Amino acid sequence: QVQLVESGGGLAQPGGSLRLSCAASGFTFSTDVMSWARQVPGKGPEWVASISIDGTNTYYSHSVKGRFTISRDNAKSTLYLRMNTLKPEDTALYYCVRGFYNNYSFANFRGQGTQVTVSS
Repeated sequence: QVQLVESGGGLAQPGGSLRLSCAASGFTFSTDVMSWARQVPGKGPEWVASISIDGTNTYYSHSVKGRFTISRDNAKSTLYLRMNTLKPEDTALYYCVRGFYNNYSFANFRGQGTQVTVSS
C-alpha cells in the first residue's frame, strides 16, 4: 500500500535551517506530483510547496517562498524540503502529500508527519 514516511524534523533556532525528507513506497513515485503541507494544532492544514514529476517546476506558498526549497530524487523515491531562515511561525507538523495539495489528497495521501519547532 502507499506509504509516506517523513523525517528530519526537530528543534531549530530562528534563522536556522532544517531539511525534511519523505520516503515514498507503494506507488510509482516518479509519475506523481508531490507536495508538502503543514498544520498547527487547532488550525486547518496549510499548503507549503509542490513539485512536478521531473522536478523542473516548483511552487511555493507566499509564506515560505524564498526560504524553502522543495526537491525530489526519483531514483530514491524521496521528497525533500530544505527550510532556511526559519521563523517561529514555521512551527508545525509537516506532512508529505502525494499529488497536488487539496482537501482530498491531504486527507487520504499523506504521511504521519514530522514536527518542526522553531524557538530560541
